[in-house]
Amino acid sequence: MDLQNLKNEKKVVGTKQTARALKEDKVTVVFVAKDAEKHVTKNVEELSKEKGIEVIYVNSMKELGRACNIQVRAAVAGILK
Repeated sequence: MDLQNLKNEKKVVGTKQTARALKEDKVTVVFVAKDAEKHVTKNVEELSKEKGIEVIYVNSMKELGRACNIQVRAAVAGILK
């Protein structure tokens, strides 16, 4: 799974939305931007680890936002089941 796949998948973008989807067991893979602030991504990273969901680190929030087809930067995104 890589960033190219993210464009065509059903996804959830943003920390709160991704955390909610993780709690509801709706996520298969989580993407986290390396340049995002740790206090923003920490909760999602911990939830992913608890649920056994793979976390893929992306170089930048700008790159992740572009892969999600949005005009702004993204700290976290997840692919939905």
